[in-house]
Amino acid sequence: MKPASRDTLPEADETLDPDDWNKLRAEGHRMLDDMFNHIAKVRERPVWRPIPAETRARFREELPREGADVADIYREFAEYIAPYTAGNVHPGFMGWVNGGGTAVGMLAEMLAAGLNTNVAGRDQMPIEVERQIVLWVRQMFGFPDAASGIFVTGTSMANLMGILVARSARIGPSVRQRGLMDRGAGLIAYTSVATHGCIAQAIDLAGFGTDALRRIPVDRCHRIDADALRAQVAVDRAAGLEPFLVIGSAGTVDIGAIDDLAALHGVCRDEKLWLHIDGAFGALGVLSPEIAPRLAGIESADSIAFDFHKWGQVPYDAGFLLVRDGEQHRRTFAAPVAYLRRETRGLAAGSPWPCDYGPDMSRGFRALKTWFTLKAYGTERLGAMIGRTCALARCLEAKIAAEPKLEMLAPVQLNIVCFRYRADDADRVNAEIVALLHESGIAAPSTTMLDGRLAIRAAIVNHRTGMRDIEALVSAVLEFGARAT
Repeated sequence: MKPASRDTLPEADETLDPDDWNKLRAEGHRMLDDMFNHIAKVRERPVWRPIPAETRARFREELPREGADVADIYREFAEYIAPYTAGNVHPGFMGWVNGGGTAVGMLAEMLAAGLNTNVAGRDQMPIEVERQIVLWVRQMFGFPDAASGIFVTGTSMANLMGILVARSARIGPSVRQRGLMDRGAGLIAYTSVATHGCIAQAIDLAGFGTDALRRIPVDRCHRIDADALRAQVAVDRAAGLEPFLVIGSAGTVDIGAIDDLAALHGVCRDEKLWLHIDGAFGALGVLSPEIAPRLAGIESADSIAFDFHKWGQVPYDAGFLLVRDGEQHRRTFAAPVAYLRRETRGLAAGSPWPCDYGPDMSRGFRALKTWFTLKAYGTERLGAMIGRTCALARCLEAKIAAEPKLEMLAPVQLNIVCFRYRADDADRVNAEIVALLHESGIAAPSTTMLDGRLAIRAAIVNHRTGMRDIEALVSAVLEFGARAT
């Protein structure tokens, strides 16, 4: 195809669509069948495998100038990409907190890609689907009808946005023009020492600097000490500072602890502070009759951040921010401009748009795979699955307690088990055990540090994980532990 010039017009029929739709359709069916097999036969593969040097080197080629056949590209994907992922689809994946996804969610993602709609705004049904999810999330957490919600990449972004809403609510609209110049220098936020690192990063990105974040001690169950929080707030007020925000945890990163959210609400009510909850995976425990009582108080939060792609098993990515005061949420982010003019008729109708509730002007249709997941499984089945992962964690805890060569390093709160192999040089030995587990393909836990000791951290999030995977993990830890000592 020749480039157009002032004297020529492009050929009208030149597009990126295939010349032969039937050929592409056949390739597409083959890809779909292969991906179904990829999930259905997941136990026949290792959890993870090291990437060969020659495979890695293939992806250092020069920018392609000419196109290639889709069948050849897919062959390269099947041979050199699909076998070397992190492996969180596999039931033996217990490292970090990653959901396993579902075939239903995969199909929804394909449909969303086919529609290829930008869900930032305009009058279209994909936005109504997202609004449907907002309504359901309000019902999940007992929030009022005026609450707002929006899909984002994940809880790290949702936490940042929640902090920005809290900042705007405290300082007022001037913060969007003058930043922190007027009142921001003395604003102080509070969280526990067990909180995820993205909280400190969010405080940094929001312009406060990490010195504005007070890290409050935790009790023996790794929950924030509410009395210590009150005391620190009093100290800061006496020093002329202005406390404005508390970030509680519904499922801490290391062991899955849930803060006493009702107690945090009491502190925030008395001290007139914004209560934000980092509920990355644990917030969806409200769907489980067993776990929901431990989340009492979450319904009183001002904002909640969580991920559907963890315990909700929606394919990556599907983070979510819920804000009690929907109008305050909108005032924090809405930025009217002429080229996004809203109308009462036509495609430009349907205001307010999702882009009024966050910084993204380019947004994928994340709501569709979430809608499919909730419709296909229902909250009762998803809640039962969540409860089952916690039951498996307790089974793993019991096996560790019954094995003299192993020791627990923290109480099991939800679905995360932190333990290690007993040895003289325990940190080195357990790091070696985890590396051997990964390289064997049997299981893939992660590591963390608890009280200065390296722990093997098994996070049971995948709905496919069962007792045989728990038993395989324990057996392999014992085998590799004996080898590493």
